[in-house]
Amino acid sequence: MTQIEIWMQHAFKEAEKAYRKEEIPIGAVIVFENRIIGKGHNQVESLKDPTAHAEIIAITSAANYLSSKALLGCSMYVTLEPCSMCAGAIVLSKLENLFFGSFDSKSGACGSVLNITNNSSLNHKLNVSGGILDNKCSELLRNFFEVKR
Repeated sequence: MTQIEIWMQHAFKEAEKAYRKEEIPIGAVIVFENRIIGKGHNQVESLKDPTAHAEIIAITSAANYLSSKALLGCSMYVTLEPCSMCAGAIVLSKLENLFFGSFDSKSGACGSVLNITNNSSLNHKLNVSGGILDNKCSELLRNFFEVKR
């Protein structure tokens, strides 16, 4: 298992927390200098907050840890391709790398539907790599929605 897959496993554990809370199972961790400094899982339903996505919670946590709005030198690992809101927050936080699990053909904003993370008009671009532990991440989402239907 690669180091990227190991960090993605930590994001997957966050997604499992969301699953147990009957939230859409997406999890994220932010790594700086080989240690997790921020993590989060979807809490939209429990907090009654449409912005309580895993990525936003992880960014807030990492920014608090570093006492900085700029997450320079940090990498995010998230189980699903970020939406437009989260992709915008990722760009604004100046993350260096984004690794995600499953591609999102309906609302992914890191290459699938839109490409906010590498938009030439924006002032920050980052390295983006998708499909990390894709089958595992997709299966958790599929199971969640099968139970919901």
